[in-house]
Parts: sequence; structure tokens; C-alpha cells
Amino acid sequence: MTAGSFAAIDLGASSGRVIVGRVGPRTLDLDEVHRFPNAPVALPDGLHWDILRLYREVLDGLRLAGRGNDGVLGVAVDSWGVDYGLLDATGALIGAPFHYRDPRTGPAVAAVEAIVPAARLYERTGMQFLSINTLYQLTADLGTPRADAARSMVMIPDLIGHWLSGVIETEETNASTTGLLDPRTRSWDVGLLDALGLPRALFGPLHHPGDTIGPVRAQVAEESGLAPTTVVTHVGSHDTASAVVGVPAVDDRFAYIACGTWALVGVELAAPILTEASRVAGFTNELGVDGRVRYLHNVMGLWLLQESLRTWDRAGVPEALEDLLVAAGSLSSGGPTIDPNDPDLLAPGDMPRRIEAQLERTGQAVPGSRAALVRCILDSLAAAFADTVRHAMTLSGRSVEVLHIVGGGSQNRLLCQLTADACGLPVVAGPVEATAIGNLLVQARAQGAVAGDLATLRALVRSGSTLARYEPRTARTQRDG
Repeated sequence: MTAGSFAAIDLGASSGRVIVGRVGPRTLDLDEVHRFPNAPVALPDGLHWDILRLYREVLDGLRLAGRGNDGVLGVAVDSWGVDYGLLDATGALIGAPFHYRDPRTGPAVAAVEAIVPAARLYERTGMQFLSINTLYQLTADLGTPRADAARSMVMIPDLIGHWLSGVIETEETNASTTGLLDPRTRSWDVGLLDALGLPRALFGPLHHPGDTIGPVRAQVAEESGLAPTTVVTHVGSHDTASAVVGVPAVDDRFAYIACGTWALVGVELAAPILTEASRVAGFTNELGVDGRVRYLHNVMGLWLLQESLRTWDRAGVPEALEDLLVAAGSLSSGGPTIDPNDPDLLAPGDMPRRIEAQLERTGQAVPGSRAALVRCILDSLAAAFADTVRHAMTLSGRSVEVLHIVGGGSQNRLLCQLTADACGLPVVAGPVEATAIGNLLVQARAQGAVAGDLATLRALVRSGSTLARYEPRTARTQRDG
């Protein structure tokens, strides 16, 4: 096998990047060639993704990817879940996709519950209840002109893939975030679609990570400088599915936190868990690469910190994050904590004030400084992570000996240490670009540049990444107490 170069288009909820990877049996070298912000746009009808700008940035990134590299063989896209585009009969996009933080799904939740009660819905789909889930968004769309004109529903990575290749296909890992799949059969639950009044024709056949979509369109090749033979491939197109491939685990006795705007906390299993206890605990069963199930719980994540920083910046009194983290780390433990998943914290806006309001409601002291508020956020996230890992072990029967934090949150040293302390487990932090790495590895395997199962791919991640280890300062108390 010969090493080859591949481009990973990794679209996160707050930023996107194009990363070129040179991948071979003993090679994993990354080069970030383009990074760009991803900010929503508030229009009269609601909050939307600026999808055309994102696509423009993707093309700019691919043009940079083609420079100075020994021929990019393939391209693949991953992104956040639940959001989608609707295409008309010609394959054209009908309006800008809604942002999951748009509040239009409120009435749709009650409408779905009246048709399929929550317990029954979980038995069928294994999805954690979140009002942002695709089934509620699609239900909110019913009867609108855009829905009436729609002939295909494509998740965000499949939309970008369609524009790159001209082919309309649906990849299963991102589709599994819709709440409309049966995780046992890994197929659309057509009975549920019918019950909700969602046209079956919107939902195309599901494709697996590693399946080839096709070569880039001639226009894309011309504009980007990529060779016309450059192949677009399905990977784990939900960013967490790719991130879990990029977890540098030694065996299966691990839990993971894919930590960015959201924090996805869970374990990797061979089959879904659809029990009532699992539903009550708020766990979801999303599809992973190579037939795996990502059994996880969504925690609000670094959104709380990001939006606090934006609030101070908008007020004209910005703060340097690194300085805040140093000050927060000097504070003693045992301060106030919040529920990071409080729905009041979901929407953009004055995050510090909303955190203070939750503390006031629960009878806790309001932080007296910005550093103390940051410490409250990080202590709260660490506690939520620890609680989730414990629930994951209990519900799945999986023994966990190490916790891997990947993604942007792995760079937050204070969060990593607090998480190790709260869990009573060692934390291995990194790689930061686990999502892009998982994307690249699945592409490379599909084109024969590497071979092997997930264990083989993860060994390559370990050998090619710089990792940091955090030992719990209260390990024995947490484990044995």
C-alpha cells in the first residue's frame, strides 16, 4: 500500500476547516489549509445557516488543498447533526437550512408526542429527546411551501457532497441523528414516517462510511484545481462518528467525550440499548463506523463558555480566554454548579445572566467575577461528564478504564483535569482534530491507502498524535467511595 493525500471537510457548529492528510500504513500527517467561522443568520422567518457562504469556503479550502500536495485523491464531508436541506425535483436547494437553535420546533414536540408517546418513540429509535432533533424540525415544516415543494431531504454533509459530486445520497451516521431510523436494522423507520405524515420519498437509501459517491463535478474540478478523478467518499459524516474513529483507544474499555460546542459523552457498543432506563437517563443510540453504535448523551458543552465570551465581547469588554482559565484554575473547588443542559441555555444571548439566573433559582451564590463564572461552567461540565460516564457504564455493562477527550475541548487543560477529578479516571486528551483524522482514515481505507479494522486505524492515530494524560487527583476516593 502507498500513502496518499486526502482532503477532509470538517464543518463544526461554530467553525469549519479543510484539512489535508497524507495517510499510509505508517503515515498520518495533517495540514490545515483553511479555517473559517460558521455563524448563523437571523432572517425574518427564523435562524438559518449561511450555507452558501460555507460552500464558498469549502471551495476555497479545496483550492488551497490542491496546492503543494502530491495530488489529492479524495474528498469527504462531515458536519454537525440534525439539520438538513430540502431539495426540489431538480435537485435545487429550497431556501437556507434552518439552524437547530431556531425555536420553531416548540409546537412540533407536542404534535409528535400526541402521535407517538415518548416511551414508544424511544423503543423505536433509541434517540435522546432533544427539541432540536430532525423529526421535530420536519414536523414543524409540514404544510409550508418549502416542504410542499421538497422531493429530497439531505443532511448538511450530504448537501455539500451533492454540490461537490452532483449525486444525491444519504449517509447513515448523520441520518441516525434524525430520530427517524431504527438503530437495530440501520434503516428508515417507514412506519414512523407514515405515522408522522412525512413523505417516504423524501428519504433516500442509506449508504455506509467508505462507500464511494463519485468524482467531483467538472465545475468543481475547474474551480478548485482538483483533478477530475478526485473521488468524493462517504465517511462517518456525523462529526462525532468520525471523531470516535479518531479516538486513540488501546481497547474497548474506554469512554469518550467529543468536546466542542456540544460535548458528546459515551461508549462504543455493538448493539443499541433501547430500555426505559436508558430513555430516562437521556442516552441516544447513534450509528457509528463499521457497524458500531455510539451510545452517548449530549451535554451542552463549550457553547456555555463560547457564548459567555461573545456576550462580553458584544458589551465592549472582551476577555482573553487563556487569562480567564488561569484565574479560574486558581480558585478552590466546591463552588456553585449549574445544569448545563437547562433548555434556557440553548439559545444565543446573554449567557452569563442566564447562568446567574439558574444559580439564583437553585439558591446558590452568584459568581463574583468572570473567572468565577468560568470556573462554575467548567465545574458543571466536569460534573455532567462524570455523571454521564457513570450512567453509560451502568446501562451498558461496559467497563471503562480511561476517558478520552478529543476535539477542541482537549486543549482546555483545566477542563481536562477537572474531568479526571470528577470521574476518578485518567483522561487522555487529544487529538484536537480527531474528527478530521477519522474522516481521512475512512477515506484512505476506502481507496486502499491503509487497511484494517478500527483497532488498526486507532493504532495509527496513537502513533501519529501528541496526547496529554491527566491523572485524577481524587482517583481512589471517586472509584472506591
